[in-house]
Amino acid sequence: MKKKELAILLETVEDIKEPDVDEEQYSTPATVASELLHFAFMNGDIENRVVYDLGCGNGILGIGAKLLGAKEVVGIDRDEKAIEVAQANSERLGVEVEFKRCDVREVEGKCDTVVMNPPFGAQRKNRHADRIFLEKAFEIAPVVYSIHNAGSESFLKSLVPHAAIVRFPVAFPLERRFWFHKKDKKFIAVDIYQMVRR
Repeated sequence: MKKKELAILLETVEDIKEPDVDEEQYSTPATVASELLHFAFMNGDIENRVVYDLGCGNGILGIGAKLLGAKEVVGIDRDEKAIEVAQANSERLGVEVEFKRCDVREVEGKCDTVVMNPPFGAQRKNRHADRIFLEKAFEIAPVVYSIHNAGSESFLKSLVPHAAIVRFPVAFPLERRFWFHKKDKKFIAVDIYQMVRR
């Protein structure tokens, strides 16, 4: 499947109504999700692989991985609303994804690849959430694809010095979702990272 076709399908994924600001529930836009997933697919890390989506939200990354031929996909989120929305999205798109409600720190098992758009840790309640997600990702998988604020490479290298890191920048269209957002849409600079355990 071409990247554009994937993006068109992922545009139909519904969002979480009334997202929780403390949980940093920003949905991954279809364009950004398709970039990450196509990158992982072209590197042989999706098709016929077991893929975990940590902090799955509405399920867009896990659903996209399944559309690209993942053998098995598990989406993890601690928010019940997110799990319900993700499940409904996967059913509507006709793909089988297992969604589990639990804290990322409690995830068990192993997989081939982790895909995720972790909380950036911008909210006080969520400080260092990205660190928790990355530590768990490398505990369960040898390959991680993740979205982070632009300029996070030195932080990532210090956190996972044992990983080979490839980065490419993308514009993340951030829609107005919370009371403190001033504009209807703002583009923020983010990087998609491929991190491979050496």
